[in-house]
Amino acid sequence: MRSWNEPVKNKAHIELIPMIDVMMFLLVFFVLISLNVIPSQGMKTQLPGAASAQQLKPQQHAIVTLGTDNRLELDGQPVTPETLVNRLKAQQENGQKTAIVLNSDKSVPVERLIAVMDSLRQGGFTAISIATRKL
Repeated sequence: MRSWNEPVKNKAHIELIPMIDVMMFLLVFFVLISLNVIPSQGMKTQLPGAASAQQLKPQQHAIVTLGTDNRLELDGQPVTPETLVNRLKAQQENGQKTAIVLNSDKSVPVERLIAVMDSLRQGGFTAISIATRKL
């Protein structure tokens, strides 16, 4: 009796090592973003601390950031002190009040903080809060 050698057929299989590599990269990026290691938009500030700091209630608010070197931002976008009130009024929806959160670096002089608060009040904004970190 004669026999022929038939080629052995390999079964299809999934390579696990490349899939594990991709999953590890996804996990690393998720962890870095969760821990705020990857910087977010806007300028970096060191908030002053307060023992009585409270969490803000969810509402429509705008974040005004005062940084060193006379930098000023509205929701992460650079703005000049002269156009700040006009941009805030343009953001308001149908007369709805906008709460303003002043996010000031602790090295910013108090005089500059008061000047920005004063211009906001003269512009008709009365709900102004100063951001702090909890001690």
